[in-house]
This record gives sequence, structure tokens and C-alpha cells, in this order.
Amino acid sequence: MATPGETTVSGRDMVPASVRGAAAWSWRLLIIAAGVAGLLWVLAELKTIVVPVAVALLITILLRPVRITLEKWGVPRGLATTLSILGLIAFVTGLVVIAGQSIVNGFQDLWDQAVAGYEEFLSWLSEGPLGLDTATLADLGSQAQDLVADQSSTLITGALGAATTVGHVLVGVIIALFCIIFFLQDGRTIWTWTVNLLPISARETVHQAGRRGMVTLSAYVRTQILVALVDAIGIGVGSAFFVPALAIPIGILVFVGSFVPILGAIFTGAIACAVVLVAEGWIAALIMLGIVLLVQQAESHILQPFLMGHAVSLHPVGVVLVVAAGTLVAGLIGALFAVPLAAVLNTVIQYLHGHDKFPELGTDDHLPLLRRRPTLADLPGTLLWPSRSGTSDDDGAQPTTSGDAPAAPAPDAGPAGESRS
Repeated sequence: MATPGETTVSGRDMVPASVRGAAAWSWRLLIIAAGVAGLLWVLAELKTIVVPVAVALLITILLRPVRITLEKWGVPRGLATTLSILGLIAFVTGLVVIAGQSIVNGFQDLWDQAVAGYEEFLSWLSEGPLGLDTATLADLGSQAQDLVADQSSTLITGALGAATTVGHVLVGVIIALFCIIFFLQDGRTIWTWTVNLLPISARETVHQAGRRGMVTLSAYVRTQILVALVDAIGIGVGSAFFVPALAIPIGILVFVGSFVPILGAIFTGAIACAVVLVAEGWIAALIMLGIVLLVQQAESHILQPFLMGHAVSLHPVGVVLVVAAGTLVAGLIGALFAVPLAAVLNTVIQYLHGHDKFPELGTDDHLPLLRRRPTLADLPGTLLWPSRSGTSDDDGAQPTTSGDAPAAPAPDAGPAGESRS
């Protein structure tokens, strides 16, 4: 028992402040990590739905200017939405047809060249420094055939898995097309309903942050298309000097692959070099490698810093780390969506912390608040209804946030409420 005048020292006071601070940070970080892990698990379980919706959002951002332009020309919104989607489908179909015809026309020559290269490789094995005889080469070939036969069950299982994947892809295409139609047609209403699920005090802030996130996402989509187009033209023109019949398919492949930052460019560039290697040999392949490296260096040091860096405000090191993390977590899908997701989160979190990247947007655009269901305290004549003098609250007016009442929303402000004018 402490005597008068003595100071009682508790166990908490014996722990240094730095340790207490580290402990406070630790349990909070553990809770955040658990929440993020749970969210990622849910998204992984629902990937058949989540991925098509994300793709639909990106395509909607791409088609929205087309739909707005058609509306300015006097086309009704429903018809403008339909024409925008049909135009995209026609464009993609045309690319597939052109690439398919080029592959069919040049595949036979490429196959003949590949066979000749394989035979030349076998001759080098037997006549070169390795000095392998014909019997040894035949034995290696039979071993390879036996290996394929032993793995037949695995190949069949993989084929069945591929069939299941094709089914998921078809379902995803239907979901994405359905979402694109309604995102283009009625995106403002969908966003309003989503924001009104939040507490009243948070709705305005989330709405303004969402508008800025959508602007960032739009800038990313436009910039990525420009970067992919430059890569496709540069590598496609370079491959035309060696394999003219396959230059268009290579360019289309590079264009599509460039939407996966860093990894897509490396993979598609390697394919272009491999095709030239099979068709023209080592010297041509080395020249093609130089062209690929030149195009990618121009992208990395000119396009990415000035265009992509301005669009998403992410340092190249951050882009590399984000793509790597997305690839580890969700494979190719994670690599595809890692950068736009990080860019949107960067803009939204900065706005929530008081830094507005797009002050020119202003805060004049508001969403209508849903009417609150009246409680017993709002109904006259009940015991919980407070007496009021001079004013009455029985008119069913909807609650609003502090300050002036929200202004009427823009007639057409998109899923995130940004002005379309």
C-alpha cells in the first residue's frame, strides 16, 4: 500500500512511449491487413463477376465520349449507346479478321521456315561441337514422345479445365456487355444509388472523391491507348522488314499486350523476336531485338514520364512494384488492373486527406439525397414527438448535410458525377 506522498508507478508507465506507439500501430495495421486480405479473398471468389464489371467500367470510359458526341448530333441516348457498342464490336471484329487473314497467309511460309530451322538445328547437333550421332538423336526423340504419352492424362485434364475457362469467359462477356449498356445509359442513377447507401455525412465527400477518381481513370485509359498504339506501330513497322506477312498480327498483339504495363511489352516483344528468329535467323532476330528495345526505351523515357506519369501521378518505381504485386496476387488479371486501381486510390485518398488534384472540377455538382424513413420522433401526436413553437417538422422534408441544400445534379454527369459539358 502506497504511503502518502509516494507516486504509484503503473505497468503502463514502465513501457517506453516508443514501444506503446509501435504496439498501437501494430494492432491497427494487423486489422487493416486482415480487412484487405478478406476483401481480396471475396474478390477472388467472385472474379467471374468482378472482372467483367471492371472491364465494363474501362470500356464505358472509352465509349462515353463517342456516346456524348452522338447525342450532341441529335441522336437519342438509347440509340447513341447502341451505336457506340456496335462500333466497338465492329472495330474489334475487323482487327481479328485482318489479323486472322494475315496469319493464314503467312503461316505456311513460317511453318516451312520453322521446319527448315529445326532440321538445321539437328544437323548442328550431329555435326557441331557436340557430335551427337543419329542413334542418340533418335533416342532423344523417342524419349520426348514417351514423355508426351505419359502426360496424356494431364493434358486431358488441362483441356477440360480450358473448356471450363471458356465457359467462364462467355459468362463474363455477357455480364460485361450487360454492364456496359447500363453504365452508358444510366450511369448517373447507378452512382447515385451507390453513394446513398453510405451515411449522410459521408455522401458528399465520397461523391466528390469519386468524381476525381473517375477523371484519373479516364486519363489512364486515354494515355494507355496512346502508348499501346505507339508500341504497336513501332514494333509492327520494324517486323515488316523481316516478316511482312505477319507484321499486322504482331502489331495487333503488341497493341493488346501493352495494356499490361511493363510485362506486356516484354512478352510481346519477345514473341516478335522469336518469329523473326524462326523466319530469318539470328542476325535478323538481333536487329529486331534492337528495334524492340529502342521502341520500349522511347516509351519508358519519353511517353511514360510525360504522359502516364502526368495521368496517374505514380512514379515508375511505384508502377513496377504495383504491377509485380498485382501479378503475384491475381496473375495476369492483377497485372492488368493494378496500375489503374492504384492510380484511382491515390487520387481518392489524397482528396480525402485534403489534397485536391483536380480543383478545376469544383464542388458544385451534387447528388440528390434519398428521403429518410420517418421515425416515431418525426410523427405528430406520438409521445416521442417534441413540441415545437413556430416551426413544424411534419412536412416530411428530407434530411440534408450541414450548410446549404445540395444543388440539383447535372443533367448528365456520368457514373462518378463529373460534368459532361
